[in-house]
Amino acid sequence: MLKKQFKIITHTGFAAPATMLVMSTSMVKSRMILEYRDDFIELKNSPKTVMDIMLLNIRPGDYFNIKADGIDEYEVLQSIEISLSNLGLECL
Repeated sequence: MLKKQFKIITHTGFAAPATMLVMSTSMVKSRMILEYRDDFIELKNSPKTVMDIMLLNIRPGDYFNIKADGIDEYEVLQSIEISLSNLGLECL
């Protein structure tokens, strides 16, 4: 299992990153988990998952983790890191 921490550095909201995270799960074999404070959401390709992420109310300056567990975990996290940095999030 691999884990990366991200920090939101943009003030544009979290809808686009949430949608990107959910869409990215349709192309991977690894199990993906978003961890924020004491909440864990399994990232599945579903509109409900986007809503679950939005309900976390992640704000600028907040940190969250993405965990990947599976055969393509390294590649998945690298791809997510690039995509999220393009959306104004910083990987730590």
